Amino acid sequence: MEELSYYEILEVTRDADKATIKKAYRKMAKQYHPDKNPGDKEAEHKFKLCNEAYQCLSDEQQRSIYDRYGKEGLQGMGGGGGSQAGFDDLSSMFEEMFSGFTGGSSRRRRNPADMDKYPLDMNIDLHISFQEAVFGCEKEVQYKYKKACKDCNGTGAKNGKLSTCSQCKGQGQVYMKQGFMTFSQTCPVCNGSGTAAADKCRTCHAKGYEEVEEEVTINIPKGIDRGNRLRVAGKGNIGKKGIRGDLYITFDVEEDKHFIRNDNDVYIEIPIFFTQAIKGDTISIPSLTGELELKLHTGTKDKERFTFRGEGIDDVHGHGKGDLIAIINLQYPKKLTSGQLELLDKLQESFGIESKPHENVLDSVIDKMKSWFK
Repeated sequence: MEELSYYEILEVTRDADKATIKKAYRKMAKQYHPDKNPGDKEAEHKFKLCNEAYQCLSDEQQRSIYDRYGKEGLQGMGGGGGSQAGFDDLSSMFEEMFSGFTGGSSRRRRNPADMDKYPLDMNIDLHISFQEAVFGCEKEVQYKYKKACKDCNGTGAKNGKLSTCSQCKGQGQVYMKQGFMTFSQTCPVCNGSGTAAADKCRTCHAKGYEEVEEEVTINIPKGIDRGNRLRVAGKGNIGKKGIRGDLYITFDVEEDKHFIRNDNDVYIEIPIFFTQAIKGDTISIPSLTGELELKLHTGTKDKERFTFRGEGIDDVHGHGKGDLIAIINLQYPKKLTSGQLELLDKLQESFGIESKPHENVLDSVIDKMKSWFK
């Protein structure tokens, strides 16, 4: 990375304007910021490099010198250390991106009494069969949601009495230095509230909530797939003020033994005996809705595909249906009787020269090879 130019570090062209450079820097700074990569030395190094590159390229005077003389030309200016304008620009940018840059942040911390110890929206995973996913169904789902403890008003403290957090001294943030800048992150002890329980609530064991079992009926639409989420409004966790979030259900779909799903398309492997492929038989194959007729052509090849349009899975968003793709798996006999061998010999002879395509191709190769040893 040290050998890259400032433009390469920020992944911009040499004629990039200020807006493009700033956008590229914001993206990389977010990606490699120490708060997002704790303990990652490589990310820390890249973060320092993109800072150095931006300080130079965001200043017209430094950029002009750098374009003409490279880093050596900046040595008299502190090795690309940057002007005060560059520092101010970085400061405002990090305050906006991370809301934790020191020096005049106007962000207001919420009242601890209003803060919930858990998110109001919640997610559960639901395992369903291949058939349920394809055709949709109605399902009863049992789950547990969080509800603020009444005895401590959701604070986790006895009688709801809170004291100043000893870790952050009530600031809700802890600070760390990174080079010439100081960054803040949410206090891990009080989770940013600035307060902690003087005495723990015995009812909820300082958790601040109780868990309640509930059952909800959901309608699973046709075409739902693994990883899809379904939102059930007003069935999530309940906060201190009685506001209830939403329940999100993430689906895990069981695989089928015969049908293989790829988005809205379905694949099925069809075993075919070699004589059926040679003759071009017509056979019945299974589909999601019943039987389909598959007409093989004479000389059908192994792994050849036959597509049935619109015989796949309904799109969960209502955008049509996928296809069914039948893949041929050519089967050969494992053993042959003497009678079968005799029949095959007669069949091969009936094709004449056509039954020995290798001779025309390989004879000339063999003759050429013999000439090498004369």
